[in-house]
Amino acid sequence: MDVSMSATCPGRYCGRIIVNGSVEGDCGVCPHGERTNSDKVCERCTESPELYDWLYLGFMAMLPLVLHWFFIEWYTGKKSSSALLQHITAMLECTVSAVVTLLVSEPVGMLSIRSCHVKNLSDWYTMLYNPSPDYVTTLHCTQEAVYPLYTIVLIYYAFCLVLMMLMRPLLVKKIACGLGKSDRFKSIYAALYFFPILTVLQAVGGGLLYYAFPYIILVLSLVTLAVYMSASEIQSFKSLVEKKKRLVVLFSHWLLHAYGIISVSRLDKLDQDLPLLALVPGPTLFYLATAKFSEPSRILTEGGSGH
Repeated sequence: MDVSMSATCPGRYCGRIIVNGSVEGDCGVCPHGERTNSDKVCERCTESPELYDWLYLGFMAMLPLVLHWFFIEWYTGKKSSSALLQHITAMLECTVSAVVTLLVSEPVGMLSIRSCHVKNLSDWYTMLYNPSPDYVTTLHCTQEAVYPLYTIVLIYYAFCLVLMMLMRPLLVKKIACGLGKSDRFKSIYAALYFFPILTVLQAVGGGLLYYAFPYIILVLSLVTLAVYMSASEIQSFKSLVEKKKRLVVLFSHWLLHAYGIISVSRLDKLDQDLPLLALVPGPTLFYLATAKFSEPSRILTEGGSGH
């Protein structure tokens, strides 16, 4: 392979294309599904995603589902028995969308994807690393260097939106008879707002989310768990077990917390990382053990008696 001329390519992501085993053409953007190597030659992405890549995709796939559940509960959870069926439908929509997204991605028809590994944060923002304007020939080498982690999320959101528009209105119209006409479709209207927000978030902040999502999960799981526990006024673990809904919410928080721990550790060293999962119920046990000491009414009573 002749790569003697490839070193003259400017910019971080400009390269030459390989045709019939030899490097041909001028420097430019690599075709979709390829990225430049150290010799400034475009290479096809043939690697399998790492565990961390799959965890990132899982996080981005969970965002619409969690938001669906939140708004379904917010608008219909206390007013209609149809909330559970809507929760199940939302999960079905996201699951089918994820499967279809994998099937249409390369290799087509298989529940797997080929990718290029992420090396730097700049790989997510190649448009910021085009050659300088004073170069002899203006080059635009913007490409998906993190193929397919950038576009596959956007494709998934598109399928989620399409399936929701096909399935949810008919379902809500039939089962949400206990709600007013103005309330029946509010959870759907909410999705029409948050899907564009998620799309912009991925388009602009995908690289930042890639590196920050484990810590976002840990913080959000702790904050939401604390808010839920305090709002539920849980006095003992026994009373929690008696309420199945609260128990399901608790286990969901534990799974989310475990997901965050696995994402942070990446399970590089199993003998050291797996014991960290024992920390998952820690925040709940800590709250149950200290709730009686931090109860507002008790603090105000003891503070008043001190005077």
